[in-house]
Amino acid sequence: MTNPNPASGSPDLASATEARPAQVAAGGVDRAATATATAGQPQPTKPQPDRPALGRLFLENLWAANTVTVTLLAVLLAMLVGAVLIIVSDPEVLATYGYVTARPSDALTSSWAVVSEAYANLFKGAVFDPEASGFTAALSPISETLTYTAPLVFTGLSVALAFRGGLFNIGAQGQATVGVILAALAGFLLPLPPVLHLLVALLAGAAGGALWGFVPGILKARTGAHEVINTIMLNYVAVYFLAWIIVQNGVQSPNRADAISRPVDSSAQLPRLLGDNLRVHAGILLAVLATWFVAWLLNRSTFGFELRAVGANPDAARTAGISVARTYVLMMAIAGLLAGLGGSQMVLGSTADALTPQVVAQIGFDGILVALLGRVKPWGVLLAALLFGALQAGGNRMQSYSGISLELVTVLQALIVIFIAAPALVKAIFQLRAARAARLQTSLAKGW
Repeated sequence: MTNPNPASGSPDLASATEARPAQVAAGGVDRAATATATAGQPQPTKPQPDRPALGRLFLENLWAANTVTVTLLAVLLAMLVGAVLIIVSDPEVLATYGYVTARPSDALTSSWAVVSEAYANLFKGAVFDPEASGFTAALSPISETLTYTAPLVFTGLSVALAFRGGLFNIGAQGQATVGVILAALAGFLLPLPPVLHLLVALLAGAAGGALWGFVPGILKARTGAHEVINTIMLNYVAVYFLAWIIVQNGVQSPNRADAISRPVDSSAQLPRLLGDNLRVHAGILLAVLATWFVAWLLNRSTFGFELRAVGANPDAARTAGISVARTYVLMMAIAGLLAGLGGSQMVLGSTADALTPQVVAQIGFDGILVALLGRVKPWGVLLAALLFGALQAGGNRMQSYSGISLELVTVLQALIVIFIAAPALVKAIFQLRAARAARLQTSLAKGW
């Protein structure tokens, strides 16, 4: 019988098996020949995607949720809300909205007039007045801005430094108060030559602030007491100590019955930079120098590395061999030193020359806002203090010329900080794209 399935050695299978290697070999020869023939010819390149133009990249990054864009838009939002408040607070403008459906132009015209006048006076009082005549009048706005800026830089740096270390230094107000007390006492009790007198008064103010910062620092390090509670209580102690010491014999002005001290000697006053008719003084130069020092301390020094490590994770820093207790004490002492220098400028500069119960104003609490607005970065704090100083200087003119309440400036400051602290809100309102390297953080410290 014949097998229907050919055997493995059948001629049909053998011929097919022999033909397959021959085809493979022939294909290999053809590919080799083709490669040899095209070796000297230029090979086609794959099309590369078109790179976007430089202008397009700039616009895309400009409208992204980066720090600069969010900050500028936060200021814009605050000014828009402030414009609404200006309109609402003016009875004459508000009356035009009673018949807005009949004559909408009246409401729009009056609203634009009152808002534009208010913000124009804000600019003229803070930056430059085009209608000013003379050197003194032209530089007066920027002089006032820098005068208000100088102490805010110090208190803002004080709060920012503690934030970077994981602590909430709400006691900058008390530290500035003790600093102004000791600076004033050194300013009118010590008979010293001019340059030395100023240096001693500044050192006294710095030492007073450092002492008032050392107390909550050592309590935090040794007992774990929360720095917020300690610094709040020390604020009250400093305020009442100021009220008590002003009326003491040898401190109170002999020619006054109210609570005011003797004036600080002229030898202990910071020199004015643009003449006696303009208030800006050398304190602004010290503020820039202090900003550079804090930036170097945080980013270039060993202590700055330890401070940032403790602020990021105290347990990990302790495991790495860093003394957390020592870092807390030094950090709060340096923060108090900075706040004390800011307070000393309130009597050694051009703001006042004697102690009063309100001599420090609110520079310590405003320093918290400045630190938040500057995102606890030293140079950011300087720019934020400049903005707050401009708002304060311009607000005085806005109140005098436009009849707008000075409290509106405080509202603007608060709104700016609110929008800065809520970058997601600003991003949603303006439909910003996500930044490539966004560093918008709402949690600025681990200690609160």
